[in-house]
Amino acid sequence: MTSEHPTAMRDALRPFKDHKARHFLWETSPDGRVGTIRFNRPERKNPLTFESYAELRDLFRDLVYASDVRAVVLVGAGGNFCSGGDVFEIIEPLTRMKMHELVAFTRMTGDLVKAMRKCPQQIIAAIDGICAGAGAILAMASDLRYATPQAKTAFLFTRVGLAGADMGACGILPRLIGQGRAAELLFTGRSLSAEEGFAWGFYNALHPAETLESKARELAANLADGPWFAHGMTKTMFNQEWSMGVDEMIESEAQAQAICMATGDFRRAYEAFAAKRKPVFEGD
Repeated sequence: MTSEHPTAMRDALRPFKDHKARHFLWETSPDGRVGTIRFNRPERKNPLTFESYAELRDLFRDLVYASDVRAVVLVGAGGNFCSGGDVFEIIEPLTRMKMHELVAFTRMTGDLVKAMRKCPQQIIAAIDGICAGAGAILAMASDLRYATPQAKTAFLFTRVGLAGADMGACGILPRLIGQGRAAELLFTGRSLSAEEGFAWGFYNALHPAETLESKARELAANLADGPWFAHGMTKTMFNQEWSMGVDEMIESEAQAQAICMATGDFRRAYEAFAAKRKPVFEGD
């Protein structure tokens, strides 16, 4: 190995504390460990555009190489999460596109979900008010979901003449809430209430609007302070094991856990336990 390789790796890993976003807001906690994406078009209930889709995809792809961010919070401004694709800036232009352009668009939106699932950081969606269409998909693609009692989530693609099969919904949603419940939501496009979402396991917890974001940040900070290399391994195995048989699952987890046992964090946790103090995880 030449001396250039370690330098190239150091150059690839970069801090995201000063990352600048154009089509949404990006901020990090003072220590840089928790990033927050804020959809910021409150006057329209935070819809997405072609540009914001692409920028979100690129941000999550780049987070694979973040040297500081360990967890991400998704939240909307103005009492709503995200109303999906902008009717006038996305849906209307789509009605005039040729097939190859439509496929390019749907692949690009699917690539956003792939990037969310592949980045090692845990993603916590903090959902208030309207969470519809692609907004519901972003919540679904997150690792954990908090909501307010006022949250209304709708996979409303059939309402505009489209299939419920959008951005992985037919594959991911049944794994979260079951086939029958997912079928009901994807066929009818009806709103899922906060109480139903919590009872069905879509939401991990419900919190009042005034504490929703702080609770999501608290969870993100707890994850960021934990064994974040191991958390990333858990997320990887969640994704990979969907297509495995039981034998392959067990063998893959044996290898994954052995890798984690070789980290300094594993040793630090033991030493802290033996010394009756809280471990400090460093991710190596």
